[in-house]
Amino acid sequence: MRCAPPTARCCTGCRGAGAGRDPARNKRLQGTRLRPPPAFSAPAMGSDAARLLEAADFAAGKHKEQRRKDPEGTPFINHPIAVARILASEAGVTDIVVLQAALLHDTVEDTDTAFSEIEERFGEEVRRVVEEVTDDKALPKAERKRLQIERAPASSPRAKLVKLADKLHNLRDLNRCTPQGWSPQRVQEYFQWAARVVAGLRGTSPPLEAGLQRLFEERGLALAPPGPDTGTETGGTWEGREPRAGRGGQ
Repeated sequence: MRCAPPTARCCTGCRGAGAGRDPARNKRLQGTRLRPPPAFSAPAMGSDAARLLEAADFAAGKHKEQRRKDPEGTPFINHPIAVARILASEAGVTDIVVLQAALLHDTVEDTDTAFSEIEERFGEEVRRVVEEVTDDKALPKAERKRLQIERAPASSPRAKLVKLADKLHNLRDLNRCTPQGWSPQRVQEYFQWAARVVAGLRGTSPPLEAGLQRLFEERGLALAPPGPDTGTETGGTWEGREPRAGRGGQ
């Protein structure tokens, strides 16, 4: 009678000639056959990749019903993801606290998220950065804008990075398309205000600042030293120039 193919449960006589005459060898072979293949080792939950994905998932859930103001109604979550991408890809940021804060930077300001929830889920360091970049919606809009200009120079290095990337993505988006209900004048005034905020963030990230400088120059603006400002979107610490061809007046 022909033997079945060798298996871990088969008799020792089915393991080939001479196998049954060497008990020690049989034991070694049997142990080898019974040993399971190495299992795939998933990243530990404490890894940077897991922490970053946790922040992205949290932000996506919080912003799931929100849309940007562009004509396409882009999902709002695209913005914090883009801010984190800009930091990682363009500024070379590897600090996981900064990248998590970038993904979460609008959760408290624009959803029902509390700072205590951010700290509980992501730690005190992330909460501090998110808190620094969050406007108090209880204040009038003009006051919020004034405070952004006033507080920019004293922001922590981590908060400055998030603010720069946030402004860079918003301004690129404004160049790409005009939000619903915005006039060309309002777009230009936003650029003027953003230039005043960025003036207080200089010395933080040359790549991000260079990208912002190009956008301001295309709009006829140049950064000037920070100074007194009313908080409105007209006037303040920027210098006017003639807009470059193809972008002025958009």
